[in-house]
Amino acid sequence: MEYPLISIIVPVYNIEEYLPRCVKTLRGQTYPRIEILLVDDGSTDGTGLLCDRLAEEDARIRVFHKENGGSSSARNLGIAAAKGEYLGFVDSDDYVEPDMYEKLYAAIKQYDVSAAQTGRDEIDPDGSRLPDICIPPKEPECIEAEDFLGELLMHRGDCSFCTKLIKRSVLEDRQFPEGVLNEDFHLLVQLLGERIRRIVSLPDRGYHVFYRVGSNSRKADRENFSRVFMDIVDNADMVSGLVEEKYPALKEAAVRFGVFQRIDYMLHIPISQMSRDNAFYREVVRYLRKNWVRAMGNPFLSGKNKIYHTLFAIAPRGIRVLHRKLKG
Repeated sequence: MEYPLISIIVPVYNIEEYLPRCVKTLRGQTYPRIEILLVDDGSTDGTGLLCDRLAEEDARIRVFHKENGGSSSARNLGIAAAKGEYLGFVDSDDYVEPDMYEKLYAAIKQYDVSAAQTGRDEIDPDGSRLPDICIPPKEPECIEAEDFLGELLMHRGDCSFCTKLIKRSVLEDRQFPEGVLNEDFHLLVQLLGERIRRIVSLPDRGYHVFYRVGSNSRKADRENFSRVFMDIVDNADMVSGLVEEKYPALKEAAVRFGVFQRIDYMLHIPISQMSRDNAFYREVVRYLRKNWVRAMGNPFLSGKNKIYHTLFAIAPRGIRVLHRKLKG
């Protein structure tokens, strides 16, 4: 059997402590033909030298050093440099099961699709497994693009490129958006239907997310407001336009998604930033007030969602102050 080359792209930035574990699990893949692209995104510790040492140990590893530009720019460089027919993406503090790519490739061939995904779990620093965010199917499942998008809008699907293996041709002339977070969702929803007609979802939890406080979207400081909460609102508006144009059956799910993302934003923005001179914040509140009637009749929003929507539309700052007191 002839095995096409799989290129695994790993953006790397100041991750000296956890990178060896990540690379070890990639080097141990049972799939016989891989290359590992370590893209050092301007690390300021010893990570860059570590990448070079790892490449000396394994000819399948190629290293690229660049100025800091964020995960998307590192991934885009990796895509341009990749030699493989298939692409995988792994975050440098995460790790994978040894047969993950073998199973993903087999699923792509069996179902004749351009993308397949494995399940994932999240592991905290103590090694404990956190509650599932996305629950994988009990059996392999081939999902049509529109149905997959619907699951994403209901927060049941997995938009991460890290859990997927994708034909390189799918990403031809496409890139991850740079300078933003939630970039996987942004790119994936635009590929669905147009270049990815179906995705095979596997029951295995082959990808392990290391839940590390201090990463881009996980800040411990209340006043350190990750821009991911603004980007998820922007992406909600983007996908709403996409649904309006291509997937009219998903309109109510898209409304639910837009409201949910804004509630998430409101629950995380520091109270000090809930001010009249914050244009983004004011626009979120305006949206919640303007769309209140439609949200109350939305079949996909829970009662809790509707209560939060109502309260934030009436007195957003006061509700956040009360919310903080209740949470301690």
